[in-house]
Amino acid sequence: MTRLFRTILLFVVLFAAWLLMSGHYTPLLISLGVLSCAGAALLADRIGGTDEEGLPLHVMARLPAYLVWLVKEIIMSNIATGRLILFGRARPVLFTTPATQATEAGIVTYANSITLTPGTTTIEVEAGKGGTQFLVHAVDPSFAEDVESGDMDRRVTSLEPASSQGGAA
Repeated sequence: MTRLFRTILLFVVLFAAWLLMSGHYTPLLISLGVLSCAGAALLADRIGGTDEEGLPLHVMARLPAYLVWLVKEIIMSNIATGRLILFGRARPVLFTTPATQATEAGIVTYANSITLTPGTTTIEVEAGKGGTQFLVHAVDPSFAEDVESGDMDRRVTSLEPASSQGGAA
């Protein structure tokens, strides 16, 4: 895809998000929204932010299903964390878990997904000869078991293009 197409697509996505979040549709505000979104898209293009890594269009088809699953996991983890706070006693643990993503964007997505899920935080990312490892803090061993099951890792890896799958970078 050409740079121009990717820049226009970024503008459309930014402007659609702006329209949805604005709630005000006067000519002045819409024109300011167009200008700010166009400026952001042009700046992103100038710094190389509309390349394959900055604007990963290959992920877009599979992303909605992942986001629905992630929101469900966040809600379930919120409930479990609330129960732990109200009725239990936190037993924090530190553990390492492998990341099987082949791209930097995949590794960042996985690390951020762990941190978004209440009760767990990615503390450190370590890349070595054996692959990428995360140091993760969990407020309870049950949260560690959820991460170590590998379900989230597999789901994030499936977002990556098929040509890059097959091992950590």
